[in-house]
Amino acid sequence: MAGRINDDDVKAVRDAVPIDSVVSEYLQLRNAGGGNLKGLCPFHDEKSPSFQVSPGKGLFHCFGCQEGGDTIAFVMKIDHLSFSETVERLAAKAGITLRYEEGGYNPSHQRGERIRLIEAHQAAAEFYVRQLESPEAEIGRKFLAERGFDQDAATHFRVGYSPAGWDHLTRYLRGKGFSDKELITSGLSQDGRRGPIDRFRGRLMWPISDTAGEIVGFGARKLRDDDNGPKYLNTPETPVYKKSQVLYGIDLAKKDIAKASRAVVVEGYTDVMACHLAGVTTAIATCGTAFGNDHIKILRRLLMDNGSARVIFTFDGDSAGQKAALRAFEDDQKFAAETYIAIAPDNMDPCDLRLAKGDDAVRDLVEPRTPLFEFALRQIVGRYDLETPAGRAAALDEAAAVVAKIKTSSVQREVAVQLAGLVGILDQEFVVHRVAQLARWARDKGGDGRGDGRGGRGPGPQDRRGGTSHQVVQAPTAPSGPALNLRSPAHRTERELLKLALQKPALVSPAFDAYGMDEFTAPPYAAVRQCIEEAGGAERGLGDNREYLVAVMDAAPNNTVRSLVTELAVEVFIGKTIDETYAGMQLVHVRLRAVDRRINDVQGSLARLGSNVAPEDLAAAQNEVWVLQQYAQSLRAKGADAL
Repeated sequence: MAGRINDDDVKAVRDAVPIDSVVSEYLQLRNAGGGNLKGLCPFHDEKSPSFQVSPGKGLFHCFGCQEGGDTIAFVMKIDHLSFSETVERLAAKAGITLRYEEGGYNPSHQRGERIRLIEAHQAAAEFYVRQLESPEAEIGRKFLAERGFDQDAATHFRVGYSPAGWDHLTRYLRGKGFSDKELITSGLSQDGRRGPIDRFRGRLMWPISDTAGEIVGFGARKLRDDDNGPKYLNTPETPVYKKSQVLYGIDLAKKDIAKASRAVVVEGYTDVMACHLAGVTTAIATCGTAFGNDHIKILRRLLMDNGSARVIFTFDGDSAGQKAALRAFEDDQKFAAETYIAIAPDNMDPCDLRLAKGDDAVRDLVEPRTPLFEFALRQIVGRYDLETPAGRAAALDEAAAVVAKIKTSSVQREVAVQLAGLVGILDQEFVVHRVAQLARWARDKGGDGRGDGRGGRGPGPQDRRGGTSHQVVQAPTAPSGPALNLRSPAHRTERELLKLALQKPALVSPAFDAYGMDEFTAPPYAAVRQCIEEAGGAERGLGDNREYLVAVMDAAPNNTVRSLVTELAVEVFIGKTIDETYAGMQLVHVRLRAVDRRINDVQGSLARLGSNVAPEDLAAAQNEVWVLQQYAQSLRAKGADAL
């Protein structure tokens, strides 16, 4: 096995790959003020962004779920990689060759499994693209041409061709150094009678990438009548490919989705191609599965769920398409974005529509017209005979149960009123009451799954800063001691001082490094102070601030303290002007409270002992009180100059 990655190389990787560029591959980031960026957290469901990134410090922190760390920690968490796999992946992105402590560079068999599987898919994609130019692939080129896709289109979408033989790709990848086990695990090969054979043979190949743009699987379309397989064959579930978590075209569409706050969901690979070539560059498609929860999470992070966000579904108008639309409506409330459905004339999909009527028709198709909820309700109601009381009652029962799932009461009422019109019931309030009744029954039975959107983790970021909750609940396994109460001037000032020591150490050095752990009354803050000391003190931050913050995080005894470090390192300051005067005030207030506490402690001890104290001990205690009182008076009079 390869040895430990050289520390200097790890640091070089951290410095070379900006955290905001990495995070932006997974979610949309917007300005949060103070040099920070914000977005919807990828690690837990939330309705408003509490996930912050500090490009200057190379750190991220979520004030909702307490996840935090540097670029390496983010990639490890979101892609489920080991430390070495993450460093190797980021090093490849930055063009850095890694050294290992036990000698040697990084031979292929020493690389992490995920990286090896990604590399195998990349090599396979290049192989398939070259094969599309072969004489055998004429049938594939004809298929594309008949659908309006020329060579430039095939190149842009990296469409390829898998040869019809048994093991062309398998032999090619073996020659590249990939083992049979890796080929089977990747899903590119499968077991045959005499060893691995190609999984995809004689088909058009579309590479499927994750949000970061790395190829994780393939979609394969059959071309010949003697192919007994399904029309479309996708990569099986593998360590890197989960069909419920990938969207075809997301790597090409994500920037425009974030920019336009709009996404178009189509049904197939050629539909994505047709939309993009027609100028609808926000189009994506699921890969052989229904549009579900994980797909919603991907889009929500890119859309940021602002009020103007739009998601347009282009399901076919046939029965299968209608079922798909109803399934999508079941999850509609998980979007804050408005959802619509678009059905082309004669039930054509975007690819056929582009062929028949041109690019303008595709662009016109995806302009929002019919809200998804309206389409879904019309499909339900349309199955009943509304000319009879029994038909209207049955339609109402089925449709009202769907409307009752809408979580926002104002939206629920509005849709219920529209449902009354669709069913033909003049008494709108009767329908509204019926829907509300069904919603209450669902809640009473625990069927709505509602919570506070934070997974039972306690107060959100407003609470933690003392906005609405007096006591602040800390993350699990926090250091022992009273909960942080940011209405307490002591806790608030200690927090500001630690933020200064982490974010702007030049303003508090060298005075801060003379402060003891006992000057911080909240045990979590004392733990952070200890980490700063073990990392070399705030004075170390005068050099490379990123290296200093990494050292502080490395000194943390557990994830809870480490999370608090990242939280303090990215949180904005309370004050408007952060300068030497502001820093001096925090230093003085923390020290002054510590001095006053010591005076009270000594005087309290003397009072409890009364006449039982020895004369020499009494004199020493009285002298200490006098000295402390003089120091306190000086701090109040001279401020930071008295430190």
